[in-house]
Amino acid sequence: MIDLRRLHVLRAVAHYGTVTAAARALHFTTSAASQQIRQLARDLGVDLLEPQGRGVRLTPAAESLLAHADAIQARWDQAELDLRAEHAPAGPLRVSGHATAVSALLAPMALRLQERYPRLSVRVREVVVSESFDLLFEGETDLAVVEAGPDNPPLSDTRFDQQPLLDDPFDLVVPEGHALAGRERVALSDAAHEDWIVPIEDPCRTHVMSACGDAGFSPGIVHHALDWNVTAHLVANRLGVALIPRLSQLTPHLPISRVRCTGNPHRKLLTCTRRGGRERPAVAAALAQLHELAPTAVA
Repeated sequence: MIDLRRLHVLRAVAHYGTVTAAARALHFTTSAASQQIRQLARDLGVDLLEPQGRGVRLTPAAESLLAHADAIQARWDQAELDLRAEHAPAGPLRVSGHATAVSALLAPMALRLQERYPRLSVRVREVVVSESFDLLFEGETDLAVVEAGPDNPPLSDTRFDQQPLLDDPFDLVVPEGHALAGRERVALSDAAHEDWIVPIEDPCRTHVMSACGDAGFSPGIVHHALDWNVTAHLVANRLGVALIPRLSQLTPHLPISRVRCTGNPHRKLLTCTRRGGRERPAVAAALAQLHELAPTAVA
């Protein structure tokens, strides 16, 4: 009989890429995690890991086993759903998202839910996009709002259910009094020769660089920032121009102008749950509120 705890360790190795990273996430020592996998291999009579350079990789037998493991996890989640299906949303609901999603979507969603469902306790966690997938995998969050990007798990990944929430347009942000300020719309190529302020981290950096590339130029990057409000303050001090998502709530009264762009450069935000998690009453209620909030959030 397969020990499900050992199977979960193997799933973690596949998710995090190494035994060491999986052990850290599961609060094991590396040697303890390795022992769990070796014992699982002995129980099944197959090799599950094989050397690859200085590390290891999953064997074909392990890949086959993981397909069954993901199906087993989905069945457990469905069993929990069936037990809760007739009840109104109640208990803890754990949600996560990047800073902009928390500020513009998850915070007002939490307020609405707690006003409507007094027995529901919403717990919000700000994280970077990659952490949301880790928390979902670990069962530490129930619903995440993530930014679509090339490093996310593919939509075909059977562990996660990723669905579109909204398209968040990028506005060109320029200092007050700039030649492009005050226009109803501007072609991004009109800012091709400006100094630029660009995000440090993906996927935001990728989206900005792609938008400029689609407009026919590579931006002359002078400054980098992690936070959209930091970017706005750099613009306000006439240190360059930037693309900032409309969903971002910037510090009021800054001497800047947000101008809409022709061609509608944008990023896509998704809602993500574990496979089958959307049918849970609390998650379904949260999703309904997010879809109500989304159209006005980027108007």
